Amino acid sequence: MKPLGLLLLATASLQALEPLPLMETVTVSGIDLNAKAPPQGLVLDKEMGLLSVAGIQGQVVHRTQTRILETRATITPKGDYLLMFPEGDHYAKSKGEKINSMMACRSTDKGKTWSRPAVAYDIPYGQHGFIPLIPKGTQRIHCFGTQPVPGKWTWENGQRENGPIGWRTSDDDGHTWSEVQLISPTNDPDFKGMSVMRMTETDAGTWLIGSHLADWSVKPFTTQQYILRSEDKGKTWTVLPDARPKGWAAEGFNRMDEGRPLNLGGGRVLFMSRTPQGHLFTAWSADDGKTWTKPAPSTLVHPDAPPMLFPLSDGKTLVAFHHNKVPTTGNGELSDKAELMKMRSEVWASLSTDEGHTWSEPRFVLANAAAPLHKVSGFNSQCSYLDAFIEDGVMHIFMPHRWQQVLHLTIKEDAFGRLPTKAELKQIAAK
Repeated sequence: MKPLGLLLLATASLQALEPLPLMETVTVSGIDLNAKAPPQGLVLDKEMGLLSVAGIQGQVVHRTQTRILETRATITPKGDYLLMFPEGDHYAKSKGEKINSMMACRSTDKGKTWSRPAVAYDIPYGQHGFIPLIPKGTQRIHCFGTQPVPGKWTWENGQRENGPIGWRTSDDDGHTWSEVQLISPTNDPDFKGMSVMRMTETDAGTWLIGSHLADWSVKPFTTQQYILRSEDKGKTWTVLPDARPKGWAAEGFNRMDEGRPLNLGGGRVLFMSRTPQGHLFTAWSADDGKTWTKPAPSTLVHPDAPPMLFPLSDGKTLVAFHHNKVPTTGNGELSDKAELMKMRSEVWASLSTDEGHTWSEPRFVLANAAAPLHKVSGFNSQCSYLDAFIEDGVMHIFMPHRWQQVLHLTIKEDAFGRLPTKAELKQIAAK
């Protein structure tokens, strides 16, 4: 018999969805847009609570009365779409009790319809997120992520979110999952951090996953970014750029979080990471992820929020979703958390055709249009932590909107170059 909490989670989506209260005016990059009568080329979706470009279509897959955490999806070996996310509350709020459950939704018709959320695997502790990996030439799905295993994770001494990193596997298309395997790097066996961003597999079959750790015992808290690397399908791992405490951090801020590696082919890998500096940072490897350039600011304007980096189907063009604004109080001002979270209300897209060295002018994609009702003010603006994959020229985007609902959005990948720039947005707004 399932615990009452799991039954409540499994039945939450059975309730009829009520329209979200909407704002009359949505301000995008300082431009006031009439939500009731959007300018030409923009659309207000009342069910999702978004103002977006006309090329975006979408649906609410699930809405909760608790909290949705990071949404991640993959195309299974048999061609289904598998979408997974924790529901409940953030694992780091736990004092040892189970605080959320990893939920799974499945689509057998390319995302047109979705199954109701069901518990993916029943374990006695909470989860952070689903990081999918299907190694080349296999039918096995891997589910990587932070593992706050009781006895191996603690709130004490400022650890709070740091836990072992591990993975489960599924050989039946994601219907059932193995027990967890924990990563114990050869050069730092007791490594603990947090991982919830997409990982990558190189042409040589090397696995790379970002993991950062935080020290909450100091104010302001500090973070360090690392990469976990395996050349033998997870049998052994090493920590890069070196064992703790020799991780990466943005100079002057003592922060770098949530790194996202992306295979570029031919032994080249791009790494993008979150910082409070005001820009996403980038680094490159030319030797299959063994050594890296020093992470440095890109031109992508972004607050203290995660990188959202994905390849297009040509294998050469990259798209980076970013929020394209920072707080007026200064992006590194950690005391103004509410203002930082408000920066997540808009999503813009920039393209790169030179492996992330240069990026195109940002183009508008979408913005939150739902009125602020959450008690935690920052939740009202949440349009971050996007996940995506491409099939048949269509990008499928998954978003934990306002940490309240799971959205599945689609846009044709050839539309990115035609989305409005800020100057064009001003023009259509004026008309």
